[in-house]
Amino acid sequence: KYSSNENALKYSNAPDYFEIMKLAVKEMHRQVGDLIVNEKGIVVKGLLVRHLVLPNNLAGSEKIFEFISKEISKNTFLNIMNQYFPYYRAAEFPELNRQITQKEYSKAIKLARKFGLKRK
Repeated sequence: KYSSNENALKYSNAPDYFEIMKLAVKEMHRQVGDLIVNEKGIVVKGLLVRHLVLPNNLAGSEKIFEFISKEISKNTFLNIMNQYFPYYRAAEFPELNRQITQKEYSKAIKLARKFGLKRK
């Protein structure tokens, strides 16, 4: 969700999030590899990464896509999600207290492509 440890701590109380996430995703990919889909369109095994786009680029999508592209695989199946909705304590953070715009979502898609991530 975040490429900034500062944002992860501020919005989700998750210290060292980016470093821990990178280690976890690397290990998952080591265990199962890229996503494999059979001739019937059913997933056999593999890694699927879900990335939630946040308003005002608070997720730091570019840094996350760069990590996936350079340290995991350009063939990673990536689900870029646009369904963020401000719940819980989001009202305490004006920069987070809105849904994302179509422009923000489109920018995330373009950034993923910039790093060669086309599988979705």
